[in-house]
Amino acid sequence: MLAPKRLLTALALTLIGSTVAQAADEVVVYSSRIDELIKPVFDAYTAKTGVKVKFITDKEAPLMQRIKAEGENATADLLLTVDAGNLWQAEQMGILQPFPSKTIDANIPPQYRASSHAWTGLSLRARTIAYSTERVKPGELTTYEALADKNWEGRLCLRTAKKVYNQSLTATMIEVHGAEKTEKVLKGWVNNLSTDVFSDDVAVLEAIKAGQCDVGIVNTYYYGRLHKQKPDLPVKLFWPNQADRGVHVNLSGIGLTRHAPHPEAAKALVEWMTTPEAQKIFADVNQEFPANPAVHPSAEVAAWGQFVADTLPVEVAGKRQAEAIRMMDRAGWN
Repeated sequence: MLAPKRLLTALALTLIGSTVAQAADEVVVYSSRIDELIKPVFDAYTAKTGVKVKFITDKEAPLMQRIKAEGENATADLLLTVDAGNLWQAEQMGILQPFPSKTIDANIPPQYRASSHAWTGLSLRARTIAYSTERVKPGELTTYEALADKNWEGRLCLRTAKKVYNQSLTATMIEVHGAEKTEKVLKGWVNNLSTDVFSDDVAVLEAIKAGQCDVGIVNTYYYGRLHKQKPDLPVKLFWPNQADRGVHVNLSGIGLTRHAPHPEAAKALVEWMTTPEAQKIFADVNQEFPANPAVHPSAEVAAWGQFVADTLPVEVAGKRQAEAIRMMDRAGWN
């Protein structure tokens, strides 16, 4: 009677091992980036390695809450989202785990990854000044802070303070200037608004085009997408703060979930996504700058011109996020 039991046990273990091996041939990603911005990268990885990448897309907050609720019964191996503020928030929620990697360290500069190794940047975007080529001369522009000056009264458009992109910009300004000066700048911006704040960056660009305002602050890839649709758009980008700290740069990035079902396969995918091969695909599709400095941006992105970027660690955006939100509220930026 013992022999059949041992045989069944061995068979069961074999089946379990087979299931695990099959599962290791896939990675599950929860992504706040839409399908067309990530699928080409994952398809390239599958073609190269045979590992399938399944992804679920949603807003960042529901995805993070879902990972937290799943706990040890996790579905997702990786969280891919935009802005260091969101990645920092995910880390604070305890849904990511440290992932030290010599490959990532070699490919991605330290200011674009978490000091804890909980996440790394994959692509970069500048949040910069957009201006009307019909009503503004580039020589009139200098810094983000100067948009609070009286000469811009009734000429400025901004996106809502509820969006993390503006929260992160404010957070880095607090880090550089301190609270008092930053709040003064924010109040100046609010005073200079030509209209109510907008829900997205494209609306800011359209408002500049329509003459509702002359300048605004936007992420570069929104400009790239709109300019691709409308090559004659009478709006250009200006790189501010070139004489001091540089342009505010943020990122899209990825982190390994705390209870990832396929951690080794997930780590391999992340490491590959920092290589020149993947960086080129990811940045080109998203009209962003590669996080790996060895990779050149697309010709379209490069045409916007070179600039000095802020070297402040982007995780500051998360660490000062709560302070930034309170300050924006006090300044009347809603």
